[in-house]
Amino acid sequence: MTAQTSAANAPAASGGQYSHAQILRILGGLMLGMFLAALDQTIVSTAIRTIGDDLHGLSVQAWVTTAYLITSTITTPIYGKLGDMYGRKKLFMFAITVFVIGSAACSFATSMYMLAAFRAFQGLGAGGLFTLVLAIIGDLVPPRERAKYTGYFMATFATSSVLGPVIGGLFAETSSILFISGWRWVFLVNVPIGIIALFVVWRTLHLDHVQRKARIDWWGAVALVIGLVPTLTVAEQGRTWGWTSGRSIAAYVIAVLGLAMFILVERAMADDALIPLRIFKLRAASVTIVASIIVGMGMFGGITVLPLYFQIVHGASPMTSGFLMLPMVAGLMIAAIISGQITARTGRIREFPIFGTAIATVGLLLLFLFVDADTPVWQVMAFMFVFGYGLGNCMQPLTIIVQNAVPAKEIGVATSSATFFRQMGGTLGVAIFLSILFSTVGDKITSAIKAAPPSVQGQIAQNRSVVAQIQNDSSVINKLPVDARHPFKVGFADSIHIIFIVAAAVMVVGFLVLLLMPKVELRGQSAADAAKAEASGTQPAQQPEPSVADLVGPPAHGATEDEPPRHRAPDEALATVPAHPGDELPKHASVDADYHPRHVHD
Repeated sequence: MTAQTSAANAPAASGGQYSHAQILRILGGLMLGMFLAALDQTIVSTAIRTIGDDLHGLSVQAWVTTAYLITSTITTPIYGKLGDMYGRKKLFMFAITVFVIGSAACSFATSMYMLAAFRAFQGLGAGGLFTLVLAIIGDLVPPRERAKYTGYFMATFATSSVLGPVIGGLFAETSSILFISGWRWVFLVNVPIGIIALFVVWRTLHLDHVQRKARIDWWGAVALVIGLVPTLTVAEQGRTWGWTSGRSIAAYVIAVLGLAMFILVERAMADDALIPLRIFKLRAASVTIVASIIVGMGMFGGITVLPLYFQIVHGASPMTSGFLMLPMVAGLMIAAIISGQITARTGRIREFPIFGTAIATVGLLLLFLFVDADTPVWQVMAFMFVFGYGLGNCMQPLTIIVQNAVPAKEIGVATSSATFFRQMGGTLGVAIFLSILFSTVGDKITSAIKAAPPSVQGQIAQNRSVVAQIQNDSSVINKLPVDARHPFKVGFADSIHIIFIVAAAVMVVGFLVLLLMPKVELRGQSAADAAKAEASGTQPAQQPEPSVADLVGPPAHGATEDEPPRHRAPDEALATVPAHPGDELPKHASVDADYHPRHVHD
């Protein structure tokens, strides 16, 4: 065994905590995995028009996005639950492998429908990349110290946000590279990155996992599919179908039935549920999950419309619009680093998402009040920095809070739940905001044309064939005479205005929800150490902050109401286990007979 591997494995073997240097080595592989998923989201969206043209299927390009979105979202909570049950290292390597194979397959697609099928397969791996990375770092590092490492993840997210449009634009604009069509490298680029990530994770990541025999929630997974597939499909296709069309209404009905079935199954599965319903009884967890939905709506909605503003109103290319997003990404990174350092030093974390939603609201209001078709780009970028700074105070603190709120052995479920609901919020936000944009832009353009000088109206009248294509292809604006372009840019800017104020209102709701967050006391142990302590029957050094009802059970068998309550470990919320092997169970206890914890080297 090499010295590097031995060093990385030492804490797992001894039960001690990882050193900063060891964590940084492990972070290399984790960040590469996260980079794969984050880069893919931006690089494909930049090149999709070129891909659609080359495969003669531009009209069905939305299905390429929808297929990936459905599979990656559905598998997110599944990866979280399986990681808690069987360990995360092998599962993470499996997710990377599936993602890489799917990426390679996408590069061989000969039609848009074939590409959609391969993207669906790719999404099966993508669903585990984000959630397993965040859960693994939770295994390695105590919540308070974990905040110090958020800057690395934000840097990964920021780098991918900038590089995605640049690389996607470069590949889309290049006819061929090494005798392969340029756009196919959008997917092939994932292969070497994924292989490197696999090697680094295999070489450096060594975890002790406390395995627990439990039932697999197959029916919960089926119900989740029934509920989410129509929801995500109508979110992506509703604008084309019509939100009140027969197909949309059928999707709503099936989604509601699937959701009802999911709730019933999860209630019956109790501790073995894909998303145990009892975590919603923890105030910190429930507030965080609701806030994640709201922050996801505001964040992904804003990220979607801002590049459109630069491309349509200021004539920026997709590559240039990626660079223009840098101030928002910089604000997000700076806020994450500062909040992480303060949390590590003081243990305070509750205030940051509250402060962040307030700042994000201010940034969106500035965009609403002062941004129009003639606003200088530097001014828009300044407001974007404020918006990004607010978001940077929300993302990782919310994840850490929900991880800290649940028993250590369920950190995967908590992480995947927060990620899942944030993704759902983002999907709904994008669908709602784009629907607002394209349902109002026609009237806004008409009003702007009526307000234009007669000479401009005459130029527009002479180019009616071009004007008719604008809502489907905004690039035709550049085919109009220079003076005739302005009313169309005004129309788009005015429609985007509406989105900014709606997003600001959403963030206000998030701010109010986060005010309900209870005081958060961060654990002093990593999740792996805490889980081992719970399994061995010893009390962890520090407990999470959940309410007394979560930590204190009813009086022991035979005790009176006047006797002090017996404290339970967090994982005894629904069951009581004997303190030592061979002890008899109290008669009042309700125990999962399949619970057999054992240490497994992952």
